[in-house]
Amino acid sequence: MVKGAISRDDILKTLAEYDNLGREAFLDRYGYGEASTYMLVHDGKEYDSKAIAGVAHKHQHGAALTRKQLSGGVGHAVDWLKREGFTVVASRSPKWTRDELILACDLVVRNGWEGLPAEDPRVAELSELLQLLGAYPEEERASTYRNCNGVARKTYDIATHHPDYQGKPTNGGRLDREVLRDFIDWPARMAQAAQLLREGLEHGTLQPVPENQEDEEEFSAPEGRVLYRRHRTRERNKGLRKKKIAAVLKAGGTLACEACGFDFAAVYGERGEGYIECHHVVPLHEAGEGTTKLSDLALICSNCHRVIHRTAPWPTPIELRELIYSQASLERAPVPMPRLAGTAMYGDIDRATL
Repeated sequence: MVKGAISRDDILKTLAEYDNLGREAFLDRYGYGEASTYMLVHDGKEYDSKAIAGVAHKHQHGAALTRKQLSGGVGHAVDWLKREGFTVVASRSPKWTRDELILACDLVVRNGWEGLPAEDPRVAELSELLQLLGAYPEEERASTYRNCNGVARKTYDIATHHPDYQGKPTNGGRLDREVLRDFIDWPARMAQAAQLLREGLEHGTLQPVPENQEDEEEFSAPEGRVLYRRHRTRERNKGLRKKKIAAVLKAGGTLACEACGFDFAAVYGERGEGYIECHHVVPLHEAGEGTTKLSDLALICSNCHRVIHRTAPWPTPIELRELIYSQASLERAPVPMPRLAGTAMYGDIDRATL
């Protein structure tokens, strides 16, 4: 049997059978459970998308697909139904992302750490902003996605988990509590991050980053994915990197890592000549829409760059350099490593080299 070889007519026949039998009887007859993620919408009514796609196969192939033979998500049942012109929507809204929670928690903070009712105009404004953020693709958003009721509930989830709240907290997830703690620990930093998010989304200068779009490396940024993506875009600007390298060489410097001193050319010869990465040293919560200056950039090696981004708060290259020195001074038996730009080895670093 060829999965996906169903026509619009096959689907319409299946919808008619679904209406005739009723949802419970239809699902029971073909061994399907209720849809947990996506629903097909037709003529104002909702249908279990996976069951409809699977049963529709019987009209051309003589037998319906079982629930184990078919995936109900994007790439299978959803795509087949949409290909034939049907509308498929998420059956429930996905979990809140860090970026969304930053905006919600900031609103709670500005309201004196109290939740807001759905009728509050500030809730409506946040709802509209979350639509602009687009943390999830449209096909993963339910019809109630980040509406005023949902936004209001989330403000209470945050407010009632504050350490000073005396009543019984409402529902809230681990990430809610993490973002709440970030706002308590770093109030100015998180407020500034929320402001940059709002301004960037309203002015169209920040590009949304769908939650299912994985970044190519591990990172930890309390300010969220959207500001982090802008940060990485600036770091990867080839023109800025070229100007930074030229400025360093013109001043008589070398292309050695500003944190550990590693020089690609010294270790790899011609293959490493001219190679170094750029790191934007301005913190995410401070980096607005202004022009990036060469002084905002540091030249560092790939390893140090990944270590900086790995855990928040990010150390500056100077702070990482001190950490490397401190760690090296604790080593009892230095391990031979590739030689740095100077004369010291990784396992025997002195202050002169750093």
